[in-house]
Amino acid sequence: MTPRLDLNFVRSQFPAFDEASLQGQAFFDNAGGSYACSQVINHLHRYYKETKLQPYHLHPASQKAGAQMDLAHQRLADYLNVTSEEVHLGPSTSQNTYVLANAFVNMLQVGDEIIVTNQDHEANSGVWRRLGLRGITIKEWQVDPATGQLDIDQLDVLFTSKTKLLVFPHCSNIIAHINPVAEICKKAKQAGVHTLVDGVSYVGHEMPDIDALGADIYLFSLYKVFGPHLGVMVIRSGIASILGNQSHYFNEAYKHKWFVPAGPDHAQVAASKGVIDYFEALHDHHYEYTDSTQEKAERVRSLIHAAETPLLSKVLSFVDHHPNATLLGPSSPSTRAAVIALVPKHQSPQELAQSLTEQGIICGAGHFYSVRLLEAMGIDPASGVLRLSFVHYTSEAEVDQLLTALECSL
Repeated sequence: MTPRLDLNFVRSQFPAFDEASLQGQAFFDNAGGSYACSQVINHLHRYYKETKLQPYHLHPASQKAGAQMDLAHQRLADYLNVTSEEVHLGPSTSQNTYVLANAFVNMLQVGDEIIVTNQDHEANSGVWRRLGLRGITIKEWQVDPATGQLDIDQLDVLFTSKTKLLVFPHCSNIIAHINPVAEICKKAKQAGVHTLVDGVSYVGHEMPDIDALGADIYLFSLYKVFGPHLGVMVIRSGIASILGNQSHYFNEAYKHKWFVPAGPDHAQVAASKGVIDYFEALHDHHYEYTDSTQEKAERVRSLIHAAETPLLSKVLSFVDHHPNATLLGPSSPSTRAAVIALVPKHQSPQELAQSLTEQGIICGAGHFYSVRLLEAMGIDPASGVLRLSFVHYTSEAEVDQLLTALECSL
């Protein structure tokens, strides 16, 4: 049985909730970046204070710095159910995708096909579309204009013998519908197609078992998972060997450098293990001890899901039934993440966001780099949508504050 989330314990792990300047402000812009947990902040502070020097050299402080970076890779790998060598930490998901697109050029020939979607954040679409300038055929897996969702059966038509890569999101940062990743990856594998999954909008709500998903490459941003501003690339060993080293030739022996040609941010890499430290603290506070990392991860997933679902249901019900707002994406919390995008009927999203801000609601308005999706759904990207997003540290009182503000503003 999943225990009830101890919200007081959770919020005690995030210094932002003790910050005087943020008191009374309800944070509903987590899809743009979450608060950092104290474990990450403490690791970052300790690294800058004790080991801010070139890692992996002979001095003990340098050796300590390198060991902290190695441990971060291993801790993330264990939690994601992959090997340490398959975890790569780059400056951002956008930059990581750019490196990957250039790496794929080396294995593609003129006429080969890449399938992208118009549901994606542009970072997981634009770089692949540009390969069309190099003779690669770009095909688009299109959303249903009414729902913004993808139909997996369309892949049967899109896949051909020339299709080499399928690029798609775990969930959209606008409609938030959770795509059936394992099913899609299985279908792609049967067709001999590699898969790249953008998990940026999903992982703040659930750190997945990537081995179970079956994706060849899985990307997400740590700063949306309570961590430092880094992008995580999980590149399974089979596809990594095909893509090859993208860094300096003399780094061939160092797998963690293969897809980070600019070099790692040492302090942030070391601090990233604080994300897993937080999840383990969350586990140990709510559950009996187990030495199985995968059991801990599954328990934490269940704990977070159980905490977010009733709050998401409450917000969805309000927006879906309000006469002055149009909800984008499914109205059921069982098929979407805790990201709510809406279009107000009598004002612009920016005007609504300004009104909410004046009532202590931290939120955003715009296209959120999903221009193609909004265009497909008949929404002007220039005005975009109002987006509200929360995670497990959000309280019911903050949701009530949001709904009161919406009622006053719509």
